[in-house]
Amino acid sequence: MIPGREPAFDDRGLVPCIVQDADTDTVLVLAWMTAEALQLTRATRIVHFWSRSRQEIWKKGATSGNTLAVVELRVDCDRDAILVRARPAGPTCHTGATSCFYTVDADGGEVEDAGVPTAANAHVLDRLEATILARRASTADKSYTKSLLAAGMPKILAKIAEEAGELAAELPDGPDAKVVYETADVVFHVMVGLAARGIPIAEVYQELHRRFGTSGHVEKAARPPKPPSET
Repeated sequence: MIPGREPAFDDRGLVPCIVQDADTDTVLVLAWMTAEALQLTRATRIVHFWSRSRQEIWKKGATSGNTLAVVELRVDCDRDAILVRARPAGPTCHTGATSCFYTVDADGGEVEDAGVPTAANAHVLDRLEATILARRASTADKSYTKSLLAAGMPKILAKIAEEAGELAAELPDGPDAKVVYETADVVFHVMVGLAARGIPIAEVYQELHRRFGTSGHVEKAARPPKPPSET
């Protein structure tokens, strides 16, 4: 926002605020801000809202821990709505859903659930990551994921190479279903590798988001240098 040009608050001193996931572009919640809530959001870089039911300012996630870390603040052309692009620390909706917008308005005005309003509605890769981490922590004896992680990086690398080879064999002219199946295998094993390294998938989202609008040639030139052993 341009300093000195505040949003147009209504006669109640409120302005609607839409929060969007900065990495996935998912619309997370619509809430309200006062001038003070906006100033707190700017100062702390954590989203603060105005609760119309409690008539007080509240820090999103103060109780649950599911805060929203500000990446960018925007205002619309009429300056009567705010868009916050943020990184959520957990589910945004009080129901446990990733987003408050988990229902679909069907034809005829009938409203249908798009899914159970829990963290199960999270991005499928986030759900996969959570499952892999749960398997790693599990005491169960029979877990393919746990066995891979226990075997270490050599086994994981071998599986990634194997699955990538199977995908390469199908990609030119294999059946669509087979290409999809083999792609899923590659993604799964890469995710296991990331878990073994302790690298969250959110960092991959951020890197992909950074690349939007960047020429592929420019991106290759900016690629981190290889270690001396690889040059």
